[in-house]
Amino acid sequence: MSDAAHEPASPPRRGRDGNNAGTIIAALIGLLALVVSAYTAYLQRQQVRAQVWPYIESGWSQSGRYVLIANKGVGPARIETLQVFVDGKPHPSWTEVFKALDVTFDVAPPWSTSHGIVLSPGSHIQQLSFKSDADFLKFDPLYKRIDIAACYCSSLGECWQLDEREDDPDKVRREVDRCVRSPEDFTQ
Repeated sequence: MSDAAHEPASPPRRGRDGNNAGTIIAALIGLLALVVSAYTAYLQRQQVRAQVWPYIESGWSQSGRYVLIANKGVGPARIETLQVFVDGKPHPSWTEVFKALDVTFDVAPPWSTSHGIVLSPGSHIQQLSFKSDADFLKFDPLYKRIDIAACYCSSLGECWQLDEREDDPDKVRREVDRCVRSPEDFTQ
């Protein structure tokens, strides 16, 4: 008898097709898990964006006798830039705005700085307050000549431009990459 007869028989070789199919299935499962994970992260990001979305508006309160900027959104808004226009021309201060409107007051109305402030959701800042009805009544009919442009950002760094000079409602408020300072910015 030869030694070859006592050697154990080697196990039958599997074909390449069986190994390749398992490898391909494992790779597809891994790829599917990666796609599901990426989509879940995308959805979470969208939910966070919705939870911190600011929405700035400007206006005036006739009953309270003041000009305001309000955050009607659900997240805080940082006012990066602000511009005040009278008849389409920018003015850097309320003093210049009053000159352009050709209105004078015995005592200048007090104002607040809006540039760089953070407005909480549902809050507002009184940009300009009038102490007397007489002063407000001088200003009130002229307010329609004023437009506000403001660039503001969310806590995620996403920014929007509000520009009341725009006639197209889709352009009054639009998302921008960042807020850019300008020599026309309001300084008060």
